[in-house]
Amino acid sequence: MQTIPTILAQELSVREEYVENVIRLLDEGSTIPFIARYRKELHGAMDDTALRTLEKRLQYLRNLAQRREEVKGAIEAQGKLTPELAAAIDEAATLAEVEDCYRPYRQKRRTRASIAKERGLEPLADAIIAQTRTMPAPLTLAEDYVNEALGVPTAQDALSGAGDILAERISDDAELRRRLRAYYQEQGALASEAEAPDETSVYRLYDAFSQPIRRLQSHQILALNRGEREGYLKVRVSVDRGEVLARIRRKLIVPGTPAMDFLKAVTEDSFDRLLAPSLERELRAELTDRANTQAIGNFALNLRPLLMQPPVRGAVTMGLDPGYTHGCKVAVVDETGKVLDTAVVYPTFGQRQREESARTLSRLIRKDGVRCIAIGNGTASRETEAFTAALLKEHPGVGYTIVNEAGASVYSASELAAQEFPQFDVNLRSAVSIARRLQDPLAELVKIDPKAIGVGQYQHDMPQKELDAALEGVVEQCVNAVGVDVNTASVPLLRQVSGLTAATARNIVAYREENGAFTSRAQIKKVPKLGPKAFEQSAGFLRVMQGGQVLDRTGVHPESYGAAKKLAELLHVRLEDAGTDRMADLPEKLRACGEQAAAEACGVGVPTLQDIVRELVRPGRDPRDELPAPVLRTDVLELKDLKPGMVLTGTVRNVIDFGVFVDIGVHQDGLVHISRVCDRFIRHPSEVVSVGDVVKVTVLEVDEKRRRISLSMKDVREP
Repeated sequence: MQTIPTILAQELSVREEYVENVIRLLDEGSTIPFIARYRKELHGAMDDTALRTLEKRLQYLRNLAQRREEVKGAIEAQGKLTPELAAAIDEAATLAEVEDCYRPYRQKRRTRASIAKERGLEPLADAIIAQTRTMPAPLTLAEDYVNEALGVPTAQDALSGAGDILAERISDDAELRRRLRAYYQEQGALASEAEAPDETSVYRLYDAFSQPIRRLQSHQILALNRGEREGYLKVRVSVDRGEVLARIRRKLIVPGTPAMDFLKAVTEDSFDRLLAPSLERELRAELTDRANTQAIGNFALNLRPLLMQPPVRGAVTMGLDPGYTHGCKVAVVDETGKVLDTAVVYPTFGQRQREESARTLSRLIRKDGVRCIAIGNGTASRETEAFTAALLKEHPGVGYTIVNEAGASVYSASELAAQEFPQFDVNLRSAVSIARRLQDPLAELVKIDPKAIGVGQYQHDMPQKELDAALEGVVEQCVNAVGVDVNTASVPLLRQVSGLTAATARNIVAYREENGAFTSRAQIKKVPKLGPKAFEQSAGFLRVMQGGQVLDRTGVHPESYGAAKKLAELLHVRLEDAGTDRMADLPEKLRACGEQAAAEACGVGVPTLQDIVRELVRPGRDPRDELPAPVLRTDVLELKDLKPGMVLTGTVRNVIDFGVFVDIGVHQDGLVHISRVCDRFIRHPSEVVSVGDVVKVTVLEVDEKRRRISLSMKDVREP
């Protein structure tokens, strides 16, 4: 039997020693971001995604190994564990296969077969399944088992009981179940029909649906599950019953014996009563697990680019939280996110109110020097956008953009928001959040449960524990990729730093409030309850941007400061010049010196040395700066303005299995079907685009009545 490191090395196509190193680091309490960034020599520079896959599979394989031992122990306690059975359990590659091996020995509720065994009919079943050509007919054999006292009044009753025992044996046959499971996967189909065909529902696409299991898409599986759960659909697994029965008979029945016809009937009973329902439940559960895994992966895939949207730095920003009855909430924040002004205006009420709203916003724009306006995309968003576009004609140089406000209401009603803004009501807090989302999406969105951000499908149908773990992993990955200024970061942002907990994050903020700004990374060690392990895991991701030595402003880990100083001496540069033109040719100097020789001289590996060089060239670099900035608009489009053939610039809002939703500046996002995303075949739109991407699209069709817009990203030609 292969070891867990060997299996993982083969699955991930990496060296086994790298897998062993990662397992050791994980067991020692190291986090994925720390391992990925600061232990590259030990794992061959695997990225965060590969390391998280390894961690997840490691947990599964350990659970599998534990379950194998539990099953063997349970069977051995019954005195029925043979070397062959133990070997079969050890070779089982999945939990389902382990459970197949255990199935005949598991304690069951009282069944027809167990009742028949209680009546002494198991020897009759054994005699029939022996299937010799000279054996008596099954009914003749059954005559010896008639026993009124045991509840077997006739030979036919005895034969029926033996049939129940054999039917259960057939259903519990691990090898047969494995073969049939594979057949279902290859040849089965998932079909559905409407419970009430005359009713119209959102599931009408599935009123008469059938798709081979091997071709099912995750969104189809989840839609069928929800439609069935809500009572609109009847869903079933469809297979060729005759072919399945033939496969069972070929394995179990010896042709030409007196028991053949009886065993054919037993086979049918076993399949119809036991095997088919069981296999269908297993298959539906497996399909759901697969769909959930893909949907969670898609959610995580969309969340990362949303969190990593480029910040709009250095601009005073006005946040508008649109509304009708309660008005449009306004908040102006300065370049650092500090609230300067708040107001409530009513641009959707009437001419007098619109004029008053325009005067209020114009006054705030001039007074505070507003350069950007962020408009939430909720209720009354497009009316507010039209009002803003008209207003900005009087304010050249000011632009606006629509901001996804998903989760803003969750944040504004939270305990955290109440602590941040006790003087504001819930609605004004939401306007502040919208403004800050444009300035620094990551720092603001970490305050919100990732599930509330709304960039996935069927999120409420997902197993919440697995979804939470996946999304928390994405948030952690993004925060640590960017790095955090320890003197300005909020508790929610610090909590996502590798090695820190909610308690240590609060302690960091309390320490700086009591003692003033941190002046060095070393000072972080003085924070109460932040021990050596937490410091090791977090220090490289915490930056001291003001004061202190230059390395404290970079992603160089304190454990490598000595190597950085040695490198500076070796290449005749000054660390104080980090980020200046004097460091621009540092990579060339390193190559001239020889990377391997320099790494040995500095006492680190080549990957760590390369990271040090990158940090000295661009200290505290932000990977978000390399992405396209948000599109700032000054005008507005309406649905009636759209015509087929128009080429527009839009922002990707969501990427799902069957296409891409793009905000092109009208009330509805347009849909680019997967077939229109690019000119080559793709399995998923995420192969080409991500949430937040700025793309060019062509309008294909506009359905004003149904308020749907069809777009294409293929063959986009500027007019």
